[in-house]
Amino acid sequence: MTTFIPKSVQDALDKARLQGMKQKNRLRVHAGEEIYPVLRQWERGFSVEADVVPQLRGLVDLYDGARHLSQCLIVASEEDAGEMRYEFKRSTAASDHAPLDFYRAPDAPVGLLSHDSFGEG
Repeated sequence: MTTFIPKSVQDALDKARLQGMKQKNRLRVHAGEEIYPVLRQWERGFSVEADVVPQLRGLVDLYDGARHLSQCLIVASEEDAGEMRYEFKRSTAASDHAPLDFYRAPDAPVGLLSHDSFGEG
């Protein structure tokens, strides 16, 4: 029995695998003004389609649909079977609010109403 697969069959299998990854993934990488689909993501990096996406480097943003996940400093890792893999040098989770520079007690009031707020003078 042989394990040899003709190149045309291997290319077709790789293309089908990449197409399947693209269809079930909402992840996107934003590099400057350009947006590219992410094939898959893991704890220390992500991969994109090698033939479609130009060589990325530096600071990029990862999105899941419209939700900003993180800002990442990346380096190219390797290319394999049509995927270009990138590793995070740094990944900072995105937040929808600015960090506080002081401790806020969990039971602290959300806001204060002044006497003028009630229309009394």
